[in-house]
Amino acid sequence: MFYGLSKFLKNILPKRLFYRGLLIVAVPIVVLQITISLVFFDSLWIKTNAGMTRALASEVKTFIDAYDNDETNKDFIIILFKDHLGFNIKYENNKILPQKKNERWFSPVDRSLRRELKSRNLEFWFDTTNFVDVIDLKVKHGNGFFQFYIPRDRLTNSSARLFGLWITFPAFLIVAVAIIFLKNQTRPITKLAEASERFGRGEEIETFRPSGALEIRKAGLEFEKMRKRILRHLNQRSEMLSGISHDLRTPLTRIKLQLAMIDNKSLSKKLSSDVDEMEKMLNEYLQFSQTGANDKTETFNFSELIKEIIDKYEHNKISLITSPRIYFNGRKNLMTRCINNLIDNSIKYAKEIHVKLEKINSVIIISIQDDGPGVPDSEYSNIVKPFYKLDKGRSVSKSSVGLGLSITSDIIKSHGGDLKFGKSNLGGLKVKIFLPV
Repeated sequence: MFYGLSKFLKNILPKRLFYRGLLIVAVPIVVLQITISLVFFDSLWIKTNAGMTRALASEVKTFIDAYDNDETNKDFIIILFKDHLGFNIKYENNKILPQKKNERWFSPVDRSLRRELKSRNLEFWFDTTNFVDVIDLKVKHGNGFFQFYIPRDRLTNSSARLFGLWITFPAFLIVAVAIIFLKNQTRPITKLAEASERFGRGEEIETFRPSGALEIRKAGLEFEKMRKRILRHLNQRSEMLSGISHDLRTPLTRIKLQLAMIDNKSLSKKLSSDVDEMEKMLNEYLQFSQTGANDKTETFNFSELIKEIIDKYEHNKISLITSPRIYFNGRKNLMTRCINNLIDNSIKYAKEIHVKLEKINSVIIISIQDDGPGVPDSEYSNIVKPFYKLDKGRSVSKSSVGLGLSITSDIIKSHGGDLKFGKSNLGGLKVKIFLPV
């Protein structure tokens, strides 16, 4: 039961740090305000109003009793109550009380006044809403009724509104100040998260300047150190592979010249094909190490991009289903290379290819299906590894070194997406790309 309650609270609590911090500040303030308000209305406002209402009912009863006294001057009593108590009183002869109105049960003033007048055994009618500063009270007497116009401040405590104002305004002021401070404290965390996300996608970012509290500054400094180490490592890898490629091209060129001088043309042709394959491998190694090094992020129409890619193939067996305008923010050249790699693989092994581009909610889905031999389920996790070949005995495998799908996977993951493999409806391989918008 406790675990279920804890899980329920986790689900309803806000997920962002700003709103959690605001909740930590606001909840105690709200609870304190409610507690103070309840104590005030219970011990001060309600009890004070009950005493004032009791006194008012007693004064009304006193007036009626004095008025009924034969020895009393009726006009003098009315003038006396008007001068000293602020009552405007007149007697309406041969008139009946108005019909009962709907009782305002939610008003503590009305409830208290009704209770006190009933306790004095008076037949009455009153309305506390007809006038702003006066209460309209009618009390039956003889063949008519007394009409009382009583100042409202004789019945209610006017300080309640001031108290409500002064207890509410500071609460809003404190929450507003808390929002400003929390915004300033969470902004560095948001900037750090955005910088990490952009760097994770392979975008070039400026030097990150930490700000905020000491702990946040420390996290920002560590991120900046990590970013520089990763960039240094990537540059070293690129430079190393570039150097290897450059150093090996020189002996390969000499070998080509020597092969051209061999009289045995059959042997020369075989050796030349091996040299060409080695040169192709070196070029692909270098291309793999420099993936996305100079590409910039931009917003482009993905639908138009895929149409242009497929049109260049001039292959009548490639069909495309797409929405007219699907925009994506990423590196256009890398996405072009990614789609080209996948279609190239399908063309090598299949005759019919179906491509579909769609956007569901905030995710772009690209599906490429073919009728080729397909890939066993157990090999799905291996075919994206660098230099991995599914069937090393295939003649077609000699034209590549096994970097196409690895580069494709790196491009998609650098954009925050995912790559999935499955069984095609055409009997071959189905590749699905998921990219967040």
